[in-house]
Amino acid sequence: MKLRYDPEADVLTLVVRDNPPVDAIEETGGVVVSYGEDGQPVSVEFLNASVRHLISPDEMSVTVQAKL
Repeated sequence: MKLRYDPEADVLTLVVRDNPPVDAIEETGGVVVSYGEDGQPVSVEFLNASVRHLISPDEMSVTVQAKL
């Protein structure tokens, strides 16, 4: 899983698989879900991420928790 932020586009992207997207659906609220050939999600994009307070371009921190 990868997390990317493009400050010029103000888009926060969560990539869950490295497969190329073949389809995408924009959900209400500026969320775009991209799907692979097999119909499974490959990424989720959050548009206008800093405006929506999902990220601060000056500081970014990621916490990953795994339940064992």
